[in-house]
Amino acid sequence: MSHDTDQTTISSPPRAEAPGGARAVTLAVVLTAELMNALDGSVVYTALPSIAADTGATTTALQWIDAAYVLTFALGLITGGRLGDLYGRRRIFLAGTAVFTLSSLLCGLASSPDLLIAARVLQGAAAAVVVPQVLATLHVTFDEGSRAKAFGLYGTVMSLGSVIGPVLSGVLTQADLLGLGWRPIFLINLPIGIAAVILGRRFLPESHDRTARRLDLLGMLFSTLGLLLITLPLTMGGEHDWPIWTFAMMVAGLLVLTVFLVQQKTKMRKDGSPLVVLSLFTGRTFSAGLATQLAFGLLSGVFFLSWVLFMQNGLGLTPGQAAVGFVAASLGEIGGAWLAMSLVARYGRAVPQAGVLLAAATLAGYHHLITAQGAGMGTLLAAAPMLAVGFGLGMIGAPLADLTLGNVAHRHAGSASGLFNTATQMGIALGTALTTVVFFTYISADTRGPAVSSAFTDSLWYVIGTLLTMWALMLLLPRPGRS
Repeated sequence: MSHDTDQTTISSPPRAEAPGGARAVTLAVVLTAELMNALDGSVVYTALPSIAADTGATTTALQWIDAAYVLTFALGLITGGRLGDLYGRRRIFLAGTAVFTLSSLLCGLASSPDLLIAARVLQGAAAAVVVPQVLATLHVTFDEGSRAKAFGLYGTVMSLGSVIGPVLSGVLTQADLLGLGWRPIFLINLPIGIAAVILGRRFLPESHDRTARRLDLLGMLFSTLGLLLITLPLTMGGEHDWPIWTFAMMVAGLLVLTVFLVQQKTKMRKDGSPLVVLSLFTGRTFSAGLATQLAFGLLSGVFFLSWVLFMQNGLGLTPGQAAVGFVAASLGEIGGAWLAMSLVARYGRAVPQAGVLLAAATLAGYHHLITAQGAGMGTLLAAAPMLAVGFGLGMIGAPLADLTLGNVAHRHAGSASGLFNTATQMGIALGTALTTVVFFTYISADTRGPAVSSAFTDSLWYVIGTLLTMWALMLLLPRPGRS
């Protein structure tokens, strides 16, 4: 089936005629791949001590085991989205998933920190190719009536992946399956990835942009370099107390991205095949949605890292006790996402705006609770509010992709998806960097107890302020009762 109005070709099975069972399998395959990629962004956190003991990794090497994935993932999303537009989203999804599965095997077999870092670079690059195809495939496969639910599930999976990752890592590492220690956190991807490739070959529809000509290599170079110059100092700067070179790199990155925008306009006039379709930004819905997603990533980067440190260093809870809070947040996110999916078609932006207010009000109450209870808070009292916080965040994350991308032409689905995911990763990088300012500035590296609790409660006001900024940005998203 072809859509001549937007120059997108969709084949086997076509969107309108695809049986419900086939579309359900399509949804399951792409969301499983999305969950696998999201988990691997955070799955190493609780396994790092075991990795260090087993491989002799230094503190710097441990940092790069995490950063290698995050950086290559963030840098490749724009290019990954465009590759799907050009060469077929099904084809690129399958190739990327195969490489991701192979790189997971290499991670699990790595005998030294250098080999593990190299495998993580390959894993992050493969994830950057796969993830944009997920949103793009959902966009062109599901009609408007079912797309909101599909996008809602996508938002839920994306949010849950980063929350569940540390818990899964701790469980697998502590279980020491077959005496493999930390390695199953990567090896678990093998059966999942193989199943995704096999089922994807059978059930995923193919789609691409018939108007696209070739990959914009110069644009790819400029965008990757510009994002690298910004994300690298954001990722590493806090560890080095923000030397002057970090700020110089970020300024240089902004200059390179400015050159990139000029080059993209020239490329569009020349042959109509830029890396980024700048006309996407002329719609206020897409621009506002991207800004909101950037802020959402930012608050996630600030809040969850500070919260973990508060639970363990501030309250003295064990990792297992702290995991109760993650479970509460995860259950809340699932509940909020399901509610949002059932309401967003009727109430539009009012749904995530209600989620913002719920999360902000709960965090304000959490601030008061911590101030009143101090270090005497038990596990249940510290974890229970996260059920409501997670519920609010689920109401935000689940419908945001649909509200942002719902009106994007099918031929630009890959490019739009790449930009949407890039906004998420840039927000998380920025939020993690800001944690140094809003949290670590007030405590020393070895401080525990009241100082950590005080730093966390102060950081909550930044998170609440970001939530209220998101509420304002959402006024530009589709209104209730949209067609």
